[in-house]
Amino acid sequence: MVVPLCDRSEIFHSPAIANGYFTCAINRVGSETFPNQFTSGDGKPAHTEFGHFYGSSYITAPNGTRTPLCIKYNMVIVSPILERDDVTDIIWNTAVVINNHGRVMGKHRKNHIPRVGDFNESTYYFEGNTGHPVFETEFGRIAINICYGRHHPLNWLMFGLNGAEIVFNPSATITGLSEPLWGIEARNAAIANGYFTCAINRVGSETFPNQFTSGDGKPAHTQFGHFYGSSYITAPNGTRTPGLSRIKDGLLVAELDLNLNRQVKDVWGFQMTQRLPMYAESLTQASQLSFEPQRIK
Repeated sequence: MVVPLCDRSEIFHSPAIANGYFTCAINRVGSETFPNQFTSGDGKPAHTEFGHFYGSSYITAPNGTRTPLCIKYNMVIVSPILERDDVTDIIWNTAVVINNHGRVMGKHRKNHIPRVGDFNESTYYFEGNTGHPVFETEFGRIAINICYGRHHPLNWLMFGLNGAEIVFNPSATITGLSEPLWGIEARNAAIANGYFTCAINRVGSETFPNQFTSGDGKPAHTQFGHFYGSSYITAPNGTRTPGLSRIKDGLLVAELDLNLNRQVKDVWGFQMTQRLPMYAESLTQASQLSFEPQRIK
């Protein structure tokens, strides 16, 4: 079973967990603690029941709960949150980056919003408007491709074009929906774009007190299904770590040689041969309502 959301917050902030990171000499931490919605019986994101909304101004506050951990343990934390805009009340699926000096470097809002079964996030989340930011930390240039964005190759591409060396993919996805794709997508992205990818998935299952439906004709239910974990890291040459457990929480520690990014690019030359102007023209045409596919009979 998944630990209730309110309890998971306390666990992540606990000294024991932070000490575990420090003992392993970790300087970059990607968390899936609050990344993605889990709807309650009334269709609202379950986080709303536990007060886990963060206002836009709160994100830049210098005294957040993650800040002391970053400073004490000299680590960068990528912290997914549920953000509510202070002015418009728009809800965003957001990830915040806090550097090892405790400074909030910025945030990224999820670019691609799913409309798949129970994960019909379009009823409450807006598409992100922060582009594809890359954060220059002391330990490397990092970016965050949030959850469903991993299904979109151009999303991965833009982080690479902006100079990312490591791209985190905090996710919450279930067996029967995406598991056949899980070991492929982030790995392919690492190869195609010449950077490291960190695919992070929630693990366990969660039961809600009220039944809910998702407009897909299926009977009302109280669970999304099993979140299969299996987090892993891939290098730009396609090699990868073993995955974490499918049934229990874990900590994956890996040492990344960022020089490998350039070495692999020099070998394959994908960045030299990708022909961006040609595709930019084609994509511009394809985005028009008057677009006619290039087909030959």
